[in-house]
Amino acid sequence: MKILIQNGRVIDPASGRDEMADVAIAAGRIIAIGRVAADFHPARTIDAGGCVVAPGLVDLSVRLKEPGQEHAGMLESETAAAVAGGVTSLVCPPDTEPVLDEPGLVDMLKFRAEKLHRSRVFPLGALTRGLAGEVLTEMAELTEAGCVGFGQAETTIQNTQVLLRALQYAATFGYTVWLRPQDLWLGKGVAASGPLATRLGLAGVPVAAETIALHTLFELMRATKGGARVHLCRLSSAAGVDLVRAAKAEGLPVSCDVSVHNLHLTDVDIGFYDSRFRLQPPLRQQRDRDALRAGLADGTIDALVSDHNPVDSDAKTLPFAEAEPGASAVELLLGLACTWAQQDGLGLMQALAVLTHGPQRVLGASLGTLQASVGQLAVGGAADVLVFHPDAPWTVSPAALRSQGRHTPFEGHEMPVSVRATLVGGQIAHAAEGVAAPA
Repeated sequence: MKILIQNGRVIDPASGRDEMADVAIAAGRIIAIGRVAADFHPARTIDAGGCVVAPGLVDLSVRLKEPGQEHAGMLESETAAAVAGGVTSLVCPPDTEPVLDEPGLVDMLKFRAEKLHRSRVFPLGALTRGLAGEVLTEMAELTEAGCVGFGQAETTIQNTQVLLRALQYAATFGYTVWLRPQDLWLGKGVAASGPLATRLGLAGVPVAAETIALHTLFELMRATKGGARVHLCRLSSAAGVDLVRAAKAEGLPVSCDVSVHNLHLTDVDIGFYDSRFRLQPPLRQQRDRDALRAGLADGTIDALVSDHNPVDSDAKTLPFAEAEPGASAVELLLGLACTWAQQDGLGLMQALAVLTHGPQRVLGASLGTLQASVGQLAVGGAADVLVFHPDAPWTVSPAALRSQGRHTPFEGHEMPVSVRATLVGGQIAHAAEGVAAPA
C-alpha cells in the first residue's frame, strides 16, 4: 500500500531532522521525506497537520505474558497496546512459561507475533537454562532463532564463576548480556529501604542491593578485558547512576535504561499500601528519582522503558507485600517521556531520542538488516512511523487501556500527547478514527 503522511512536523533524533515535511511510503519502505514526486499516487493519506511525525518507538522491556501466562496478557492484547502507544519494536524478557531457552520456543513466539502484523518482537534468550543460573544456554542457536541478547529477567546468577563464563562466551561471539543489577539476598524486600518502608513495616531493599551487583559485574567485565558488552536493565538509584557514569568514562562497553515508574514516582507515592505501586525495582527516594532524571538527560542512561508487565486482578488486589509486582505501561511510554521533557525543560527531540535512537543503539548489530531502519526515519528504510499530537491530553484510566492488565500507578494522571497513527513496515497497525483516509 502507498501511504502519504502530509503536513506534519518530522522529528528524527538519529539524523537531527526537525522540519515540516511530507513522508511517502511504498512497499513497506519510506521512499521520500520532504519533496514527494508528482507521480506518487497514495492509496491512503494521513493528514498530520498539527502533529509530529517520528520514528516508531523502541521499548526495551515489554512482557507479553505469552506463552504460559495468558490469564495476565496475550500477544494480541499486548501488541495492540504497544502500537496504540506508538511502540513499533519491543524487546521481551525470557521469563515466559516455559522459559525462552530453546530455539523452538523463540521460533514459535516470533511466528505468532509476525502473524499479528503489529509491533516487531525481539526476544531475549535465557542466559542460563531455565534461568536457574547453573548451565549456559546454546546462545548461538538462540541467536539464529532471533534472540537479540541474553538475560536472566528478575533472577540473579548466584555463582559468579558461571556469570564470568557467560560474559566470556558472550564477548567471544559479540552477544550482549542483559542483566538487572540486584544482589540476591539484599533484594528480597518489597519496598525501598528508608523511613517509609520502616513506618509501613515493609521489608526493605537497600541501595546496596544494586551497587554491590554493579561492582561485581564491572569487575567481571574487566576480567574479560572489556570484551563483554552488558546492558543494565532498570537502574533505580542515584548511586547506581554514578557507578554507571564512571564505568562509561572508564570505557567499559555498558549501556543502561530506566523505567517510567522510577523516573516519575517515589516511595511516598505508595501511600497506604497501594499495591499498584508494587514494582520491581522498588520506587526509591526523591534524590534517587532526581538522579535518574538527570542521568537520562545527560546520556548516562541510554533509554527509557515502559517496564510493561501486566498483572491480573487476582494477583494485584492483595496486601502490598503479597501482591505480584508489575504494571501496564507500554501505552503510557510516549506521554510519560514527554511529561519528563516538559518538566525538566527539555525539547521533543530529547524526549523522542530516549525512545528511538537510544534504544536502537543499545540493540545495535543484533537487529541485523533492520539496524538502519528501527528507531529512525531513513529513505529506503522500513516504514516504522509514529504520528502523534503533541497537545492532546488524555486521562489514564483502566477503561482507556488496551492491555489485558489494567493496573497502573499512573491512573488518574494526564498524558499530554495522543497517538494518532502507528505504522509498522508500511502497514497501518493503529489509527485513531478518521485519521487514515482514502486518498
